[in-house]
Amino acid sequence: MRIRLAALCVIATTLMARPVAAGQLPDAVLAERVAESVREYVHFGIFDDISIQVENRSVTLTGRVTMPYKRDDIAARVKKIDGVRDLTNNIEVLPVSLYDSELRDRLARAIYGNPAFRHYASMVNPPIHIIVERGRVTLTGAVNNEVEKMLAYSLAQVPGVMGVKNELKTDR
Repeated sequence: MRIRLAALCVIATTLMARPVAAGQLPDAVLAERVAESVREYVHFGIFDDISIQVENRSVTLTGRVTMPYKRDDIAARVKKIDGVRDLTNNIEVLPVSLYDSELRDRLARAIYGNPAFRHYASMVNPPIHIIVERGRVTLTGAVNNEVEKMLAYSLAQVPGVMGVKNELKTDR
């Protein structure tokens, strides 16, 4: 089971409701617990992106974060989850760059400042994640429809961006 954290994930409530020993936890339930733990991490934000893969209670984390401590903190949080047998931490740390940092701020203002996305901006965990690496942008997460997906891509074309990859998913 693979979950991109920024995307909306739905797990059957019947699986969640049944009391199960940690060693017998279905991978889907464990993946949701891992996703919840990462989402609740106070330093996880719109400039970070984590994907979770769970197979036979072995968790693999991939993605990119803006600071090294985030990589380590997230791994430590996931290791503590009851039911996790093994953890592979393949989270990459984005290079520290003033240029990229300024781009992130401009992109966030361009996207979340647009009236079409203001309802997302007020969420605790906004669904559009903006990954900037050496001037190249990747949009990840989930939006309601194709129109929002294309609008986000269009808004990400701010001066200084060297290219935009649109990996946004739609709820449909």
